[in-house]
Amino acid sequence: MTTFQHLDIPTLADWLDARHALALVDIRDPHSFEHGHIPGSRRLDNDTVGAFIDEAPRELPLVVVCYHGHSSQQAAAWLAGQGFAEVYSLDGGFTDWQLRHPDRVER
Repeated sequence: MTTFQHLDIPTLADWLDARHALALVDIRDPHSFEHGHIPGSRRLDNDTVGAFIDEAPRELPLVVVCYHGHSSQQAAAWLAGQGFAEVYSLDGGFTDWQLRHPDRVER
């Protein structure tokens, strides 16, 4: 069974600082995303996931972000099953990211 890995906030911050090639998707609702998201992230929902799967490079690490790191686990597991090589669920989600990195939130 294809599965995902957990990613902590400090590691994601390090990867972004190092300009590590990755895909960052945010599965929160449009209103929440509009009011703040991790720079470089793309909102993903049932309407956009098909296009994302068609165009996203499977070899890049894929990081899934939700509110608190719970629903991103199901989404990460599903995306791993779609052929992405390295899929991560961000532990603590956007809520924890915003607490630790208020200066690194794009609106």
